Amino acid sequence: AGQEGGAQEEVLMRLLLVAVGQRQPAWADAAYEDFAKRFPPELRLELKAVKAETRGSKTAEQLMAAEAARIEAALPKGVRRIILDERGERRTSVQLAERL
Repeated sequence: AGQEGGAQEEVLMRLLLVAVGQRQPAWADAAYEDFAKRFPPELRLELKAVKAETRGSKTAEQLMAAEAARIEAALPKGVRRIILDERGERRTSVQLAERL
């Protein structure tokens, strides 16, 4: 918790957003920065990009498995995972917040 004299707020929860791909277009970086600023100081959002697998002659399954391994390696031990996938269940922001 904050104290007088400009002490920083205590971080109660850290959200780590892991994305595949190193270079994002400028509009995506700006959108992330704007989104991250909306969180209160005690809930910190961090973005970590992992390298996409080189496409070549690999199957989609091989590509996804390699990228999944990179995502897993980027996560701290014991972290709670919430996976976002276009084929998953639809959730409102409120429903997602309740799951956190």
